[in-house]
Amino acid sequence: MNQKKWLMLTLSAGIAISTTACGSSTDKGSTATTASVAPSAAAPAASSGPKPELKALQIWMKDDYNTYPVAKLIEEKTGYKTTYDMLPADKANDKLNLLIASAEPYDSITIGGDKALYADYAKKGALVDLGPLIDKYGPNIKAAISQESFDSVKVDGKIYAIPFRGVEFASTSFMVRVDWLDKLGMKMPTTVDEFTAMLKAFKDKDPGGNGDKNVPLAIKGDAPLMDNLVGAFGMTSGWNALNGKLVPRALDPGFKDYLTYVTDLYKQGLLDKEFAVNKDATMKEKFTNGKAGVIMLNWADIPTIGDALNKNFPNAKFAYLPILKGKDGKAGINMNSGFDRITFIPKASKHPEDAIKWMNAKLEKETFKEIAIGKEGKHYTFKDGLYSPIMPVFTDERNQANNYLTGVDEKNYSIYWQARVQKDARLFEGYSYLNKTTPAEVRVRDPLGLAPTLPTYSKENNQLNQMVNDYAVKIIVGGESIANYDAFATKYKAAGAEASSKEINDWYTTLKK
Repeated sequence: MNQKKWLMLTLSAGIAISTTACGSSTDKGSTATTASVAPSAAAPAASSGPKPELKALQIWMKDDYNTYPVAKLIEEKTGYKTTYDMLPADKANDKLNLLIASAEPYDSITIGGDKALYADYAKKGALVDLGPLIDKYGPNIKAAISQESFDSVKVDGKIYAIPFRGVEFASTSFMVRVDWLDKLGMKMPTTVDEFTAMLKAFKDKDPGGNGDKNVPLAIKGDAPLMDNLVGAFGMTSGWNALNGKLVPRALDPGFKDYLTYVTDLYKQGLLDKEFAVNKDATMKEKFTNGKAGVIMLNWADIPTIGDALNKNFPNAKFAYLPILKGKDGKAGINMNSGFDRITFIPKASKHPEDAIKWMNAKLEKETFKEIAIGKEGKHYTFKDGLYSPIMPVFTDERNQANNYLTGVDEKNYSIYWQARVQKDARLFEGYSYLNKTTPAEVRVRDPLGLAPTLPTYSKENNQLNQMVNDYAVKIIVGGESIANYDAFATKYKAAGAEASSKEINDWYTTLKK
């Protein structure tokens, strides 16, 4: 019997046991497979006696959940002592599948924003329907989390999870050596043509003094579709609106034009000849060692990159490029949208009512704020509408606070959250440039970020993206000809893109009714 079939049988057995038994053991560390199920609307309220100890499974983090300061705060504020376990950093889903299948009695399980995985558990009957519990015990949950977010995590019309809606922001764009531009007397490019001219000047005039090791533009091999630049070709997000439908980049009319342009950069020596084998660290090293003039960089990496660059070149200056305009004025940068975390209660939970009460208590407004960013005057200051961290105590006691959140105050979290990006002035400057200085009209929200669970798309998306990336790299380095694009498109559609497109657009059309 193969592992998948074994897992399915084990999962079915675990569910059968959990729905027929009524175990109530509270022995610490018990691995019993008995569980309570969600009460009906007429079910009696949970006992008002001593609160049970809860057992929570979290995503991986570098610190111990049980000793990090936020754990004690949550216990004090909610009255629930909670024992935390965490999933491994690698192959977390494999471990989670085994725990779900063996009906490990966790009262709360938090994963990343993988709606497909969560929905699969829900469809197999492994999770508690949270709707009745939220109605009865979750007024703070209902006040904090929007209907839009709840609708996005519904499975067959029911809510099986508490969504943690992430802050929407643009994260990655071109970082350029401004001192190279200054040396050449050039201004920041604002169009694709000016971008090309800048790269040519970096190659021909070699402001870094690198000779034949000069690299105008360095990217990594697993990201040939460059944020910012793809927007100039009308493909800001992975799927984009076109003629009333959402179309994946690989089938967008701009895809061939984009590949033709980047292939030309490669042929001219403006794009790193080694880009196809570059890892993230390799790309960054070429920038900090002074070999590359432009790289793709997430604003979260700015302090690390800045320290390394300025150690080697004390007078070096760098900044994000503006959002480039292509022909017909097309421009855009993708805004992350969707869920950072999803929290659910497995059927094996011994205390589903108390788990919801615990989550509800964490979302009381002032409690949530203290969990997320601490106390004013100790962890942060508040001035002119801006929350600023007090270092180093903020990092020591709140840097990992987001890992304890089970749902967020959606109206205020994005405001509180900005304290996190002010831990370093350079990081905040980069974040602010992409998300405040950059005009709102070119900051494009991912249209699928808050889409409902889409089984076919979720199943096929990763391998389709890999297929597109592999094809793009081959085209750019000359391994394939863009003249044969139609054959690739046919193969891409058959591999799942056509089925995903139907599923996505069946949903998308409902938004316009």
